[in-house]
Amino acid sequence: VNLVESGGGLVQPGGSLRVSCEASGFIFSSTHMSWVRQAPGKGLEWVSSISPRGFTAYDNSVKGRFTTSRDNAKNTLYLQLNNLRPEDTGMYYCIRGLNVFGTRGQGTQVTVSS
Repeated sequence: VNLVESGGGLVQPGGSLRVSCEASGFIFSSTHMSWVRQAPGKGLEWVSSISPRGFTAYDNSVKGRFTTSRDNAKNTLYLQLNNLRPEDTGMYYCIRGLNVFGTRGQGTQVTVSS
């Protein structure tokens, strides 16, 4: 199993980013996937999950601002982050499955600061 996140960066409050996760080593198209994040000095926080067919769920803190999607033909998971806030700062990881402690990639850093 290999998960590679990309697309993070520094953005001002109110800005947007799209992070991606390229997956390999398992049947991506039939696997639930999730995004989690970890703020400095804090534990893992569930952000969103998506079913193989694209049904999504979000934590209340990001609902209406973040959108999870997937391209099963490209084995890629996406997270569109809009209207970013300083409290969204952290390392973002994609997770195989629905367990926040499941297999994850190396992460991509999102920093929201003016």
